[in-house]
Amino acid sequence: MFPFFCCFQHISPFSDPNSGTLAFRSRPLPMALKAVHVSDVPTLDQVPAAPAVALSSSLTRLFKGAAERLVVIGHRGKGMNALASPDRRLKEVKENSLRSFNEAARFAIDFVEFDVQVTKDDCPIIFHDNLILTEEHGNTSEKHVTDLCLGEFLSYGPQRDPAKVGKPLLRKTKDGRILTWNVEADDPFCTLQDAFQGVDSHLGFNIELKFDDHVIYREEQLAHALRVVLRVVLEFAKERPIVFSSFQPDAARLMRGLQNVYPVFFLTNGGTEIYRDARRNSLDEAIKLCTASGLQGIVSEVRAFFRNPAAVARIKESNLALLTYGQLNNVPKAVYMQQLLGVNGVIVDLVKEITEALRPHPMQLK
Repeated sequence: MFPFFCCFQHISPFSDPNSGTLAFRSRPLPMALKAVHVSDVPTLDQVPAAPAVALSSSLTRLFKGAAERLVVIGHRGKGMNALASPDRRLKEVKENSLRSFNEAARFAIDFVEFDVQVTKDDCPIIFHDNLILTEEHGNTSEKHVTDLCLGEFLSYGPQRDPAKVGKPLLRKTKDGRILTWNVEADDPFCTLQDAFQGVDSHLGFNIELKFDDHVIYREEQLAHALRVVLRVVLEFAKERPIVFSSFQPDAARLMRGLQNVYPVFFLTNGGTEIYRDARRNSLDEAIKLCTASGLQGIVSEVRAFFRNPAAVARIKESNLALLTYGQLNNVPKAVYMQQLLGVNGVIVDLVKEITEALRPHPMQLK
């Protein structure tokens, strides 16, 4: 068994009007955060000098108030777009857009999470999928987003210039269906630099370094893309807290070696899906990678965490922070349970609902 706090001071049940399920409001329990020890790693010549921001500042901001509340991170802003879902909340605002990030900033969150890829002409852009789809002459056309130059990428979807008409935007679902990418509040695509310049400066960025699972990358390919991203971050981040994360084990390892300014977390499904790379297939493998590479934390699929809650103790003993992601993080009871078990933060789609569920009850404030 693993130790966790269980001092229920006050729990107030309430009915969730959206799901009809019972959720709980409670005073968040104290979580003992161990200090993260960071070794000095030389910055490579190709990367500009880092600003005067201590690495610990991003971790402190990420877990500030950890003794008072769980850190909530907006997934792709105010939530991902699930076009096949009957839940209209998952189709409210275009994901990974300036509008989505600033909408999320209206709620009690510290960070937004988003996906960054690098175009053919070396511009870091914010987009989740490997492929971008449109309709041309009655046929569906799809291209790898990293094969596009910036101008072509920005030509898809709504345009900032009202005189221009963008290419119709489609999206392929996991089951292979192709749907029109319609949301209630649309917004143009944006670059990483746009996000730094157009999003509330108090909001931290959890930057997922996105690579194609089906591609075997050479180390120099990964390093080149990471340097391109890092140049923009170092130039525009200023005092904004930044956390890097990646499912690509070598990308996470290399980003940690390229700089010692911002923490790097390893993203893992924790065994809920199996990959050729064994480092991606369990929480224990994730711990090994992080400790060997000097990473500061793990971002786990929440189902892997619930299947193996004892891993939390091993993660904390390794001086690693723990975040989770996944559909269960849209269920207040599941989020609250993670808080009890010592998870540091959750990445959620239903930003409004989860932040409200975690809000202390007025009687507790007394």
